[in-house]
Amino acid sequence: MIQTDILIIGAGPTGLFAVFEAGLLKLKCHILDALPQAGGQLSELYPKKPIYDIPGFPEVLAGDLVNNLMEQIKQFEPGFTLGERAETIEKQEDGSFIITSNEGTQFNAKVVAIAGGLGSFEPRKPLIDGINFYENKGIKYFIKDPEEFRNKRVVIAGGGDSALDWSIFLSNVASEVTLIHRRNEFRGALDSVEKVQELKDSGKIRMITPAEVVGLNGAEHIESIVIDENGANRTIDTDYFIPLFGLTPKLGPIGNWGLEIEKNAIKVDNALDYQTNIPGIFAIGDVNTYPGKLKLILCGFHEATLMCQAAYQIINPGKKYVLKYTTVAGVDGFDGTRKEAPKAVVKAIV
Repeated sequence: MIQTDILIIGAGPTGLFAVFEAGLLKLKCHILDALPQAGGQLSELYPKKPIYDIPGFPEVLAGDLVNNLMEQIKQFEPGFTLGERAETIEKQEDGSFIITSNEGTQFNAKVVAIAGGLGSFEPRKPLIDGINFYENKGIKYFIKDPEEFRNKRVVIAGGGDSALDWSIFLSNVASEVTLIHRRNEFRGALDSVEKVQELKDSGKIRMITPAEVVGLNGAEHIESIVIDENGANRTIDTDYFIPLFGLTPKLGPIGNWGLEIEKNAIKVDNALDYQTNIPGIFAIGDVNTYPGKLKLILCGFHEATLMCQAAYQIINPGKKYVLKYTTVAGVDGFDGTRKEAPKAVVKAIV
């Protein structure tokens, strides 16, 4: 069982920044997320799109913001369990919680912070007969380990950033990459579209547009797909089929934890600390709701900061914490590192 002070459910920007604020208070964090990588929507849906409303950054790419947040929290050594979804929660006699994931991993935490954005993201599955049978038998909605596709034939379907980026990456891993999209136009970063065009022209990627995958074949593992191309069907042999059509946000099993829910969001006390109706469980970021709520990253950062102050009191009852500015106190990492401003030099001027 993984022990931690705060279990953060959701590895989006709000959850990541909560690790930093908790670290300033000497609180350890572990992050659980259903997606296979940190960053939430920023990493999965639009890593190469610019964000314009992050204080101090006139413009920052979503993926770069995630990288910066990961660098910022590195010294606080958070644990990560990715690709697993929070399933059940049980309150213990000592006031802590035991959370169990859909894979059976268990976490014991004194405080739980739900920072799941719009909820746990589930892949948008194409409407193809028999698709459920082939899940984990050649169909992948996420790519956790690219090496799984080494020297394999791969078909990717989709027209956004994820489909383009993985087609580019796997062109150097798989023996054959086929990209299928129902339109000739792709909605993605310009450099990605141009790179795919180059790979297509050089024969490293086979592109079929406009076309749709309409059938799947194989006894125990996917062996081929059927595509509809201009009204005519044809079959393509493949070892893997990866449909990348985006994600559908759902509150998921957390909705059954006894939390007060309003319009698929978790109600919190915004007058104090963003705590839910269950003491010790907080909700921060887009997953929560309260009067005047704005679903902005910068608001999530603010909520994470106040949440950590309240979490400190729960974890250290009766212990007073005096807020110190990082410009004065510096930052001490759990890894032994220290960041601080240069000391003033006292010297007479003659």
